[in-house]
Amino acid sequence: MLEHVPHWIGALLRDVRAGHAKLTIVQDGVVRDAPAIELSSPAFADGARLPERFTADGEGVSPPLVWGEVPAGTAALALIVEDPDAPAPQPLVHAIVYGLPAGERRLAEGAIVADGDGAADGRDVGRNSYRREGWLPPDPPGGHGSHDYVFQLFALSEAPDLDPTPGRSALVDVLAGRVLAAGMLVGTYSRDEPAPLSPASSLAPAG
Repeated sequence: MLEHVPHWIGALLRDVRAGHAKLTIVQDGVVRDAPAIELSSPAFADGARLPERFTADGEGVSPPLVWGEVPAGTAALALIVEDPDAPAPQPLVHAIVYGLPAGERRLAEGAIVADGDGAADGRDVGRNSYRREGWLPPDPPGGHGSHDYVFQLFALSEAPDLDPTPGRSALVDVLAGRVLAAGMLVGTYSRDEPAPLSPASSLAPAG
């Protein structure tokens, strides 16, 4: 995958990025004035570096997620994870999960995997940008700088009627006019650059 891209090519493309303005959550008609859902992970803080375990340099499993209450009238939840810093015309899709029950409040570590036609409770996993079901581990090219991995959660007024394993465009189409609330969480990752200290490590005593 992108770990095989030479460092000099990554550096050459450093300023070539899809852009945060193309994220699903900021597309016209998707969220509007919807209230926020508190979305977080016990594995990393918002805006902090993703542990290697969840990337192509580690085990490549999806990270655990937890979220707060959703509005009354929520019929289902949908999640999309995108990399707007990918050197591509559109953000790279790392995961799609839809049809999550309204009462669900978490996704366990490693939960985003290929599931065929989905689970009995209605949840299903869509296609990432490699056209496969499941979690696409972060894999930024060396020399390209830090990438944001943006987890976007939507509470929907109707359960989406989608074909099995939909892609990004199909999900965006069903979000319009159905989003009651939305949450966002950002993890970062980079290659061939010093990893920033976390707040915890920067406060650790010397010695």
